[in-house]
Amino acid sequence: MDDRPPGYALRRAVSFASARARGRETAGLWDRPALLDLVSDLLMLFVLLAALYALAIWFLARPFFTVREVVVLTPPAQVTVAQIEYAARSSITGNFFTVELEGVRTSFEKLPWVRRAEVRRRWPDAIELRLEEHQPVAYWTVAETDEIHLVNRQGEVFVAASNADMPDFAGPPGSAAFLLARYREYTEVLSPLGRKPVGLWLSPREAWKIQLDDGMVLLLGREQSNAPVGQRLERFVRTWPQAAAQIGVDIAMADLRYRTGFALTPAGQDQPMKGMQ
Repeated sequence: MDDRPPGYALRRAVSFASARARGRETAGLWDRPALLDLVSDLLMLFVLLAALYALAIWFLARPFFTVREVVVLTPPAQVTVAQIEYAARSSITGNFFTVELEGVRTSFEKLPWVRRAEVRRRWPDAIELRLEEHQPVAYWTVAETDEIHLVNRQGEVFVAASNADMPDFAGPPGSAAFLLARYREYTEVLSPLGRKPVGLWLSPREAWKIQLDDGMVLLLGREQSNAPVGQRLERFVRTWPQAAAQIGVDIAMADLRYRTGFALTPAGQDQPMKGMQ
């Protein structure tokens, strides 16, 4: 006969379940072999990667990969060998793998006459260099300083020295490309006269002035809605041969700022002649 009180079996079952639950709760990391293996593998992988990284850094820092040569792929016309050597020595640091190409490119682009530079590595110990040089088309007088710079084919002002036979430009800051475009336009318009402009100036008030290769100065003035500058210049080109034959004297200046004609100033005089219609 079972003398155990009622509910004993139920309480015992509950006690066993609670003990098993407490056992699971107290089982930590050290009682989980699979988890320990995973953590161990991850730690080993981390240590291996760190060792490989340190080895790579050490290996790349060895003197085996010294940059020994700069190969210039575009023969320079204005940049000298001495300038290239100076830029290379001052900017190429580290070895083949660690040299900072952007810094090398910037150093070459600071040289006079260099518009753009491209650099890249050439295995195993060289740097390839491509130079785009400025191609000057005009002199540029800097406003308020009278310093002479140069204008390239793209209408950009750059600092360099030249003795080439080129026209003179002057205008507000940032207007070089505009003057170059107008110079090309006016050169085409003046070609029937057998003359070409050797000077082009734009005042701060946007008034134009041209000097021709025979010394004559053309005052074009500002743009006018009823008489644009180009239209007045074309009229002068059409009428000048006949006017020059009639006048028979050397003209120093032609004032084209009139809507229907122009005034002429003979060489050696300060006052213009009667206007030509």
